[in-house]
Amino acid sequence: MKIEIRKAKETEIEVLLDFEKGIIEVERLFDNSLKEDEIHYYDLIELIKSEKAEVLVAVINNEIVGSGYAKILPAKDYHKYTGYAYLGFMYVKPEYRGQGVNKQILNRLIGWSKNQNVTEVRLQVYDANKTAKDAYLKAGFNPNFLEMRREITN
Repeated sequence: MKIEIRKAKETEIEVLLDFEKGIIEVERLFDNSLKEDEIHYYDLIELIKSEKAEVLVAVINNEIVGSGYAKILPAKDYHKYTGYAYLGFMYVKPEYRGQGVNKQILNRLIGWSKNQNVTEVRLQVYDANKTAKDAYLKAGFNPNFLEMRREITN
């Protein structure tokens, strides 16, 4: 199976929005603080147009099956580096998971980040999302900071 990794196009926005819905659907299982209404995490058109971001899609047999982006963000004054690449919008259609699609997207985004003279790559994953955590650990990421939350009720 040949996987093509390429830049996303503005004309593919409907497929990309479906991927965003898929991400949110999964993340609702891990986060009961997400609104029930339709929500959006990303301004995908802005990311596609940005010189500080790279939005990629994975294509198999002319079908878009996965996505991800890297966006260069400024570091805090106390970090050793001046900027880092934040990875997001990581999605692979369920029927293509476990076939190396996400790994290829990650590798290309990390390569793009390196070409931007970035030495740090970060992403966020729900602690309870074992499948995603395991995939990122396998790709060389290390846990860094655990954000904790507590809902206050009357």
